[in-house]
Amino acid sequence: MASTKMPIPVERIEKAILLIRGQKVMLDSDLAALYGVETRVLKQAVRRNRKRFPSDFMFELTKEENRSLRSQNVILEPGRYSKHLPFVFTEQGVAMLSSPC
Repeated sequence: MASTKMPIPVERIEKAILLIRGQKVMLDSDLAALYGVETRVLKQAVRRNRKRFPSDFMFELTKEENRSLRSQNVILEPGRYSKHLPFVFTEQGVAMLSSPC
């Protein structure tokens, strides 16, 4: 069955790319929104398949990094704050999320 979803504008993806620890990454919440799932669902899937996501594919932000992003209003939008620290995904991690298990 062919997908009827509209393509995601490049600008939306570009705005979601952040530079953290010298790497271009995307927040778990931004990726979950792009995939049309809840962030907790994406994180559960990643935790179940942790071996597929080495540190050069994905890492969890430190409290300080999270605080810095919040102070820059990167993750202050409604529904984007969680008591858990966000995961961020490198380009390889995003590709791994997109591939079948």
